[in-house]
Amino acid sequence: MKNYFAHETAIIDSNCSIGEDTKIWHFSHIMKNASLGKGCNVGQNVVVSPGVVLGNNVKVQNNVSIYTGVICEDDVFLGPSMVFTNVINPRSAIIRRDEFMQTNVGKGASIGANATIVCGNDIGAYALIGAGAVITKEVLPFALVVGNPAKQIGHRLDFDADGKGRCPESKDTYRLQENKVSKLIISS
Repeated sequence: MKNYFAHETAIIDSNCSIGEDTKIWHFSHIMKNASLGKGCNVGQNVVVSPGVVLGNNVKVQNNVSIYTGVICEDDVFLGPSMVFTNVINPRSAIIRRDEFMQTNVGKGASIGANATIVCGNDIGAYALIGAGAVITKEVLPFALVVGNPAKQIGHRLDFDADGKGRCPESKDTYRLQENKVSKLIISS
């Protein structure tokens, strides 16, 4: 008995693992040996290639191609029409299946619409990739990156109940108050 939802137009190959409460929508194809965790949402016209691993609560928007070699940890967001690659120098006349590169997307990372992730470049936990960005090198945890090629322009901050957040890289402390962020000056 299946414990997930698949639209009647979705194609689910054999030998897939699909977690409880996952939803697979119109015209999507989950290929053999793919693994999808619990509570995932796979939008319309998505391809999940053989051997891909999606953790729990991964949200895949419409028109996304997730190629062999990609691993997404829990709570990852993949924006509309973003794409992963898996071969660094593809050629039509040369078979390179033995050259697929791995790309890991860390827990809680979000990748914006139309972004391209060049294979072999890991995305750190809670990183935010801006819409249309082209990732050509590793993205650090909590980093905010935009552009082509993508450049880091900031960090994501998590604020506690008192409205304080600490940058994991600089170790500077900030306060969120009335929807504005200010740097706290800590005297020694």
